[in-house]
Amino acid sequence: MSVVIAFLIVGILGLVLGFGLAIADKKLAVEKDAKLEELEASMPGANCGGCGFAGCQAYAEAVYNGTAPAGLCSPGGEALAKKMGEILGIEVEVKEKMVAFVFCRGNSEVTKTDYNYSGMQDCNAASLLQGGPVGCKEGCLHLGSCIAVCPVNAISKDESGNIVVDKEKCIGCGKCTEVCPNHVIKLVPYSLEWICACNNHEPGGKVRKTCQVGCIGCKMCETKVEGSPFHVDSFLSSNDWEKDQSASEAAAEICPQKCIIRRS
Repeated sequence: MSVVIAFLIVGILGLVLGFGLAIADKKLAVEKDAKLEELEASMPGANCGGCGFAGCQAYAEAVYNGTAPAGLCSPGGEALAKKMGEILGIEVEVKEKMVAFVFCRGNSEVTKTDYNYSGMQDCNAASLLQGGPVGCKEGCLHLGSCIAVCPVNAISKDESGNIVVDKEKCIGCGKCTEVCPNHVIKLVPYSLEWICACNNHEPGGKVRKTCQVGCIGCKMCETKVEGSPFHVDSFLSSNDWEKDQSASEAAAEICPQKCIIRRS
């Protein structure tokens, strides 16, 4: 009998406490502002973290609270930036979409291999063994760690074995740039057409020993073409995309290594 009474007492207490919590939840609930709810509803739901926040909801709240600017969401792009501005009644500076690019074309046909690697098919694992099997220690290891982390399947291997990014699919989340041990993948403007597809900062003589298509830092793209946006720093050419791009193709044509390529 005492056991039954005990069960009844516990059950009654549970009901009372549950009823009390339900009332407290309603009484103490903080109602969301309509603008915040609209901001959250407008987010793409990718939760990629490319904006620097834990997810879409966290970013929406930061924009609403004024601690983050609108327009940081790559998946949402220009359309979302404008929408957020309309909701908040503010002017939003819309920046060009940034997408990933693999700064290396050093596949097995043009790049020296130091040894045969048969371990885990992961770039970070391979890099622990003398910097990886590829002769160029700043180049792509081609094991696809970036492919594995891409949330939208924008990265793949082409018929030559090179890792490539589909800029139409890329949402600019940056996950591939973080996972690459050699930092071969970087974010570039969507519209950037000509790029020096190399990541090697070694002198030209060393580059020639390991890769047939690596930048040798000869500066021809910089000094031989008037108005060239390309600039060589630490033996490696790069495109200053804030400059006029009209001379880019001429710079690519004069490059002896043909490492300045047109991005598809």
